[in-house]
Amino acid sequence: MRSVFSPVQTTGFTVVNLDSEAFDEKIKSENEGILVDVRTRPEHDEVRLPNSILMDIYAPDFRSKLESLDKTKEYYLYCRSGSRSYHAGLTMVQLGFENVYNLASGIISWYGEVEQG
Repeated sequence: MRSVFSPVQTTGFTVVNLDSEAFDEKIKSENEGILVDVRTRPEHDEVRLPNSILMDIYAPDFRSKLESLDKTKEYYLYCRSGSRSYHAGLTMVQLGFENVYNLASGIISWYGEVEQG
């Protein structure tokens, strides 16, 4: 697995930034991982990675939604360019999530399958 940036250490866990190829490989190797789009509803409706769930980072209930998730599962986050998803990942590791992966350059660099509309 290739990491594009150094992981950030916060609470003993890290946000691992992956390039498009490594992100795709990691998703395919983990059967129970959860793919999360942290963009807005209009962005998600326009184009998204298949089987991703929307959790808008700007929504007022974003943090409470995170707190309701299983912290032991693997989470694969993405946004447009990698910034929002990285910050969402930092919030997750601060909450005690153990396995958080970020698509470092976002959906704009994604080479794999997408869904539209």
